[in-house]
Amino acid sequence: MKAHLLYRNQDIDLQRPVPSNEDALTRDLALNTLFNAMALKDELVFAVVKNVIFSGLDNDVETIRYRQEILQDCLNRPAVIRELYALAVAAMETERKSYFWVLNHYPDSVLRWAVELLGHLLDSIKKLREMADLHAAQFASAGWRSFFAMLQSELNDDYIAHVQYHLEQLKFRHGVLLSAGLGKGNKGSNYVLHLIPGPRSRDWEWLRWVVTRGLRRFVRDEWVARLRGQRPTAFEFSLHPRDENGAKALAQLRDRGISLVANALGQSADHVRSFFHMLRTELAFYVGCLNLREQLARKGEPRCLPVPVAAGEQRLSFRGLYDVCLALTRDGRVVGNDAIADKQQLALITGANQGGKSTFLRSVGLAQLMMQCGMFAPADAFSSSLYNGLFTHYRREEDVSMKSGKLDEELSRMSDIISHITSHSMILFNESFAATNEREGSEIARQIVAALLEKGVRIVFVTHLYEFARGFHQRNEGSVLFLRAGRQSDGTRTFKLVEGEPLETSFGEDLYNGIFGASIDDTRTTPRPEESPVH
Repeated sequence: MKAHLLYRNQDIDLQRPVPSNEDALTRDLALNTLFNAMALKDELVFAVVKNVIFSGLDNDVETIRYRQEILQDCLNRPAVIRELYALAVAAMETERKSYFWVLNHYPDSVLRWAVELLGHLLDSIKKLREMADLHAAQFASAGWRSFFAMLQSELNDDYIAHVQYHLEQLKFRHGVLLSAGLGKGNKGSNYVLHLIPGPRSRDWEWLRWVVTRGLRRFVRDEWVARLRGQRPTAFEFSLHPRDENGAKALAQLRDRGISLVANALGQSADHVRSFFHMLRTELAFYVGCLNLREQLARKGEPRCLPVPVAAGEQRLSFRGLYDVCLALTRDGRVVGNDAIADKQQLALITGANQGGKSTFLRSVGLAQLMMQCGMFAPADAFSSSLYNGLFTHYRREEDVSMKSGKLDEELSRMSDIISHITSHSMILFNESFAATNEREGSEIARQIVAALLEKGVRIVFVTHLYEFARGFHQRNEGSVLFLRAGRQSDGTRTFKLVEGEPLETSFGEDLYNGIFGASIDDTRTTPRPEESPVH
C-alpha cells in the first residue's frame, strides 16, 4: 500500500540533503515566517513543509501539476483532509504507545509486537476504508482517486476479516502445534508451525488437519476420534516450576517453530506502519497549505495556482504578486505588482529608497519556491519557468564574525554561488557590491551579471548603482526589463513598481525630510559646494 500523494510513483524522502544555500535562502526570503505560518506549531508539518519546499527545485512540470490537482481537491474538501491527517496521526500515536521497547531478535517478541501493532492499526484501517467509501466520489484528481481506489480494493471487508482471523490464531491461546524432523546429531530440523483445530469443529477444519498430515493418518484410530470431535491421543509431559533449563529449551523450540511466521508478520506490521507514517507525512504538506490558505483568506489576500513552464523557456510573468511573508506579519493588505518578463533574462529594479524594491525581490523568490513545490502562489496570476537552483546574494550588515571587509565577504559569497549555479538557475541580487565606490561596484556588478547572462541564468537585480544600471539601459536591446519603485511628487512611496529607466537619484532626501521635517538645504546656514548631492 502506498499513498503517493506527493509523487505519482514514489514516496517522499525526508532524509534527502538540503540545498547548499539553505541558510541564505531561509534568511534572505524570511522562509521561517512561511514555515511557521503553515505549521501552526505542528513540528511534523514544519519539517515536511521545509523539506517539500526546498526539494521542489528538483521537480518537473508533471509532478507540479500532479500536486496542484491534489491540492485543489484539498482546498475544496479541507475538513476531509484534516480528518484523514488526524486519523494518520492517531494511528502513529498508537504505534508509539505499543510495547515496541520489547522488540528484539527473539521470534516470540517479534510476533507479540506485530500482533499487537496490527491489531491496533486494523481499527485505523477500518476507519480509513469507511472514509474512502464516504468521500471518494467527491475528489477529482488522479492522485486522490488512485488513493481511494487502492483503499477500497486492497482493504475490502474480506481482507479485514481475514486479517482479524489470523491475528486471533497467532495469539496461540491453545498453545503451539509444531512438527519437525531429525537432522544431524539428532537435532531438530525443518520446523513447521501448524494451525490447531478447535475441539469440536463443525466446519472443514478437521479435514484440513487430516490432509496436512498425509493419507497415512486415515488408517489410524486417531482419525476416527477426530471425526467424532475428540482430540487425538497425545503424549504429554510437564516441567517442574523451577526447571529453568527445561523452560529455556522449550522456549527455544517454540522460537524455532514460529520463526518464519514471526518474520513474515513483522514485515507485514512494518509495511502497514510505514503506510500510515507516509500517509501522515504526505498529508502534513497539504495541511500546511490549508493553514496558510486560511490565514491569507482572513487577510483578503489573493492566491492562484501558478502555471509552470519547462526549464529553458525564459518565462516570468505575474499579476498582483505580493510578499506572502510580509502579508503574514502585518495588518491589512499588501501592495501587489505586475510584470511581464517572458523573454527578458535580466530584470533591473531601481528607484526610491524604501519604495518596496527588496520586498518585491523577496516576493519573486517566494513565489518561485511555492510554485515549484506544487503550492498556490501569492498573486492573482503567476507563471514562470522551472529552475533547478535558486540563489540569493543580499547585502550583509557588517558584524564581528566577518574576517575581512564587506566587499571581500560579498565576493567570497559570490564565488561560492558560482561553484553551485547552473544554466537553469535563478539568482536574486539585493544591493550587491555597494560596499565600495560607485565606479568599482558598478564594474564588478557588470562583469558578474554579463557572465551569468551568457551562461543562461535568470537574474533579478535590485541596485542603487546608477552607472551599472545606466550601462545596461544604454545597451538594452529588449533583453532587459527595467522596473522602478514608484514615488509620488510629494515623496510618498506607492510601493508599486512600474517600468521605467534608471534614475540618478534614489530620493534619499525624502527620508531625511520624513525624519526631521525639513529639507537638507533648510538646515544649512552656509552652502557647501564640495558636498555631492544626496542620492
